[in-house]
Amino acid sequence: MARTTSDDVRAIIEVDASISLDAFISAATSLVDEIATDSGHSAERLALIETWLAAHFYTVRDPRPVSEAAGSVSATYQSRVDLGLATSHYGQMAMALDTSGLLRSIASGRRKTATVTWLGKTREEAEQIT
Repeated sequence: MARTTSDDVRAIIEVDASISLDAFISAATSLVDEIATDSGHSAERLALIETWLAAHFYTVRDPRPVSEAAGSVSATYQSRVDLGLATSHYGQMAMALDTSGLLRSIASGRRKTATVTWLGKTREEAEQIT
């Protein structure tokens, strides 16, 4: 279930009224659900992260202008390929709000998982030695 609303997202980013924010909120919810348990964040913090993530995902559809000009019409947009959540100020803010670092590790593809390796002997092997 989403922690944020379209109004929350519209409060931080100017959006085209003809574009529904539902898909962007769903994507943000899915990602925040993945970090929710392990991050230790409050419900309020998770809602903030989800709002900023939804805004980030919206910028994929409607990139933010970095510069505009009127004479001979020119525009440059905030977008880079293959930089994950760092491609927009909204994604950067979402990562800053996630002080657990889980969002950054997921976005970079370096999510850490714990593993255990047993280097000892089984009981049967130990009994054969003695």
